[in-house]
Amino acid sequence: MSIRPIRIFGDPVLLSRAEEVTTFDDSLAQLVQDMLDTMDDAGGVGLAANQIGILKRVFVFDCSHTDGGLRGHIINPVWEAIGEETQTGREGCLSIPGISKETERYLQVKVSGQDKEGKPISMVASGLMARCIQHESDHLDGVLFLKRLTPEKRKEAMREIRESDWF
Repeated sequence: MSIRPIRIFGDPVLLSRAEEVTTFDDSLAQLVQDMLDTMDDAGGVGLAANQIGILKRVFVFDCSHTDGGLRGHIINPVWEAIGEETQTGREGCLSIPGISKETERYLQVKVSGQDKEGKPISMVASGLMARCIQHESDHLDGVLFLKRLTPEKRKEAMREIRESDWF
């Protein structure tokens, strides 16, 4: 078990696009385990590799506390919306401690990618899992959830960040 430090808002790695994973080996399996341990320790439902300073297209998730929810990882994720219906709900981020805002996301998505052995995986997700897929995939593209907020909510969040103890 290895808990890695989570990078915080202002760290340039959070605005960097992660690279596709091409090597599926023991070090990748260890990264996935470390990310799960780190996410659990921080009390999150998702964690992208660049949040711990690793620019690889890997994210882990734990939506197992919801009805039918899952726990696992996706490497090289690609998602698409199923339909146009959206959901709005509170969203936060381990890299922006203490800040959560109503954020609009697609209600249902299909994601495909690979597992830590390189085997193809895909799933259809809705609700919290769909939100998690979109949020963590954004991280891998160097996009923070603040960019998904309305201008008013973004301004409010930025004020809260500036006034926070950690900033």
